[in-house]
Amino acid sequence: MKISVLGLVMVLSFLLVKTDVIPVKKQTDTAAATIVKDSLLRHVVLLRFKAGASAEEMEEVQKAFVALKSKIPQIVSLEWGTNNSPEGLDKGFTHCFFLTFKSETDRDIYLPHPDHKAFGNILGPILEDVLVVDYWAN
Repeated sequence: MKISVLGLVMVLSFLLVKTDVIPVKKQTDTAAATIVKDSLLRHVVLLRFKAGASAEEMEEVQKAFVALKSKIPQIVSLEWGTNNSPEGLDKGFTHCFFLTFKSETDRDIYLPHPDHKAFGNILGPILEDVLVVDYWAN
């Protein structure tokens, strides 16, 4: 039986939360219930490019992703970098983009935003796989 790492993490997280090993932040009573008090919403994007993707194409993707910060005001901050882990556990994912939002509402504005969609058109032809994880920072 083959279990994915992400699946295992999800199961372990559920078990830890259910057994009160990990304290869970409660959402504040806002109309949309999308803000966690004293916390920020992180949006982590890992990219794996197709084998034939050129360095120039990958650089164009990186520049287009970074440019989203100046185009979408809901993005509080944006960092990025390329993998340099010696562990060999990257599964081919080479680029990491780390965005911060104040609320789920802000993130939900970003996702269908026309500039984000336009970025997807640049990325799409050379994208092999993407992994996205959102979480409230403690």
